[in-house]
Amino acid sequence: MATDSYLPALPAIAKELGSASTSLTLFVLAFGFAQLLCGPLADRFGRRPVLLAGLGCYVLAALGGALAGSVALLAGWRALQGFSMAAILVCSRAAVRDLYPAHEGPHVMARGLTGLGVVGLLAPLLGAWLVQGAGWRWVMVAMAAYASVLFALCWRSFGETRKPPGEGESSAPRGSTRAVFASRSFRAWASLAAATWGGLFCFLLLSPMVYIGYLGWSPAWYGWIPAGGSLVYIFSTTMCRTLLRRYGPVRTVRLGASLSLAGALVQALGCWLMPLSAVPLLLGHAVYCLGHGIHQPCGQAGAVGDLPHLAGRAVSWSGFGVMMVAFCVGQAASHFVDADFSHGAWPMVVPMLLAGGVLMAIAFFWLPRLQHPKKETTP
Repeated sequence: MATDSYLPALPAIAKELGSASTSLTLFVLAFGFAQLLCGPLADRFGRRPVLLAGLGCYVLAALGGALAGSVALLAGWRALQGFSMAAILVCSRAAVRDLYPAHEGPHVMARGLTGLGVVGLLAPLLGAWLVQGAGWRWVMVAMAAYASVLFALCWRSFGETRKPPGEGESSAPRGSTRAVFASRSFRAWASLAAATWGGLFCFLLLSPMVYIGYLGWSPAWYGWIPAGGSLVYIFSTTMCRTLLRRYGPVRTVRLGASLSLAGALVQALGCWLMPLSAVPLLLGHAVYCLGHGIHQPCGQAGAVGDLPHLAGRAVSWSGFGVMMVAFCVGQAASHFVDADFSHGAWPMVVPMLLAGGVLMAIAFFWLPRLQHPKKETTP
């Protein structure tokens, strides 16, 4: 909701306030760095209080952004929104590890991400409709309303999932950060999640400029593009559950990596042979989203699978890595976008192509070298 519904509003924000990329950049930076704080807080004080605090601040930040009269104010409120979203994400993902053994994590995460895909399907359509009919500020109001409903639901039905430390144990183990990075499984699966999101983030960041600015689409028509990607993503997360049961995580991720690279190659061929056609861009994006829907649940669950006692910290460091990769790649790619769109869609496509190559290397050369941990028994 905080990203997909915001995308159709970027050109309108830039026209009224003079810039739109600053607010999105600070949002991503705050989201990344705040996870390093929210993970330890969730491990020490519990998931419920940190989650509720994040949802409350999210509502406040969205309303503040709706009233912002300058780029600086909007960027500040979006930074607070990114900080709030970090708390929400860390607690929700850590709760999955609290409640389920490691071998069930990818299946459970895939079910949850299917629901997220439904929100991702509706959010850009709502954002485009609000921008065209009422103005971009109402997109921020819609975010506040959405988060208010979530706050009420979580206040009523989300119980604490963190298990209290045993007698003589500390709620913040010594060397906890070192223990996270010492896990070979964490490093591999977190890298997978960062690579797939880095490629997709460049689409989220640059696709409004490509489709609206370069190809001349209206914001309403553009809204169907991320919505269509979310529809593919929903199908992919559902397919991921079947593939996990049949083939296991490594073979499933290999298929996902092949799809990611194939989608980026289709886009690259389109940029080369049909630079003014949206067809290869749309087709390649759909294929990439098929792979992304496989990588996300596997990467997120795998990164925390070996670290049940440090679930909050593992989630936070994985999320921080994802956002830093997305920020660095996105900033590098955005430098190649100018007012005349002299590079066409290449700034959006090249990072996705690189991500596909990295995903292939992780899936075929890194993950098979990991020892498969023994299955846990459900308490």
